[in-house]
Amino acid sequence: MQSRFQHIALIGKYHAPPSAEVRQQSIVAFSQIASYVEARGGTAYLEQETANFTGMDHYPTLSLDEVGKRCDLAIVLGGDGTMLGVGRELAKYNTPLVGINQGRLGFVTDIPLQTFLAPLSAILAGEYEEEIRSMIHALVIRDGECVFQALAFNDVVVNRGGTSGMVELRVEVDGQLVANQRADGLIIATPTGSTAYALSVGGPIVHPALACWVMAPIAPHTLSNRPIVVPDTQEISIEVIGGRDIAANFDMQSLASILRGDKILVRSAPHKTRFLHPRGWNYYTTLRKKLGWNEGGITP
Repeated sequence: MQSRFQHIALIGKYHAPPSAEVRQQSIVAFSQIASYVEARGGTAYLEQETANFTGMDHYPTLSLDEVGKRCDLAIVLGGDGTMLGVGRELAKYNTPLVGINQGRLGFVTDIPLQTFLAPLSAILAGEYEEEIRSMIHALVIRDGECVFQALAFNDVVVNRGGTSGMVELRVEVDGQLVANQRADGLIIATPTGSTAYALSVGGPIVHPALACWVMAPIAPHTLSNRPIVVPDTQEISIEVIGGRDIAANFDMQSLASILRGDKILVRSAPHKTRFLHPRGWNYYTTLRKKLGWNEGGITP
C-alpha cells in the first residue's frame, strides 16, 4: 500500500549535541521509519543537521528550507522544544508535522517513542487528525526603527534581570491603554504557550483552536493586576517606562536587550503551523495525561 505522503523528512534534536543514548535512539527510530517509508514507495530524507549529529549518511539530506520546499511531511523526533523550533521554520511552507516524543512532557510531540510505528503507519496512510496552531510575530521598536524581530510559538516575555528591581510597563491593545504596571515582567502567550510559563504565573489554559492571546503579569506590584485574554487580531504594545537589565525573550530562544523607551509590538504571525495527530487524538486527553488530572479519580 502506497503512502499518502511521498517525500518525508526526518528531523531530530539538533540544536545541541545529543547524549549517546539519545543519539542511539534516534538512529534506531529513523532507520525504522526510513525503511517503512521506502517500503511503501516513498522517499525518506534526513534534515542536514540531524544527519550530522546521528552520523546517518546513507540517506539523502536536506536543509530545513529545502525540507519546506520539497517534502510533503516532516516527522520530528524529540521534545516540544524541538518540535516548536521546527514549526517556526516550516510554517511558511505549510509543511505538516508529526511529533514522536523523545522528551519528557510532550504536549505537541504526542506519539510515544516506544510504540510509534502503529500510529505513524496510520498517519502515513491518511488516518489522522489535523490541527492548526497560531504564532506570534514580535518586533522591538527603538527610536521609531525595528531593531529586532522574531517568531514565537509559545510566548513573548518581557522581564527584569536577576538582580534588578521591578520593571515599569505601559501596555496597550490596538492603541487603547490597558494598564501602567509595575511587575517582575509580562508574558504574552499563544494558546500553545498557555500551558508553559504563563500557566506558572496563574494564567488560564486556552484551547489551541481559540484565536486569542493571554497577557499574564509576573509577580505584579498590584495584586489585582490579573491575567487577561485578548483577541489575536489586535496588536499589543508593551512600552518600557522604567527598570534596569530588561530583556525580551521569544520562546526562550531569541533574546534582545531592552532599553527604556523601547516598545515590543506583538502581532499575529502571517503563517500557521500544521500538526498531524493519530486518529482519535483530542486536546483534553492530552491535558489529562500530561497534567495528571485523573489522579485520585476514576480512570476513563
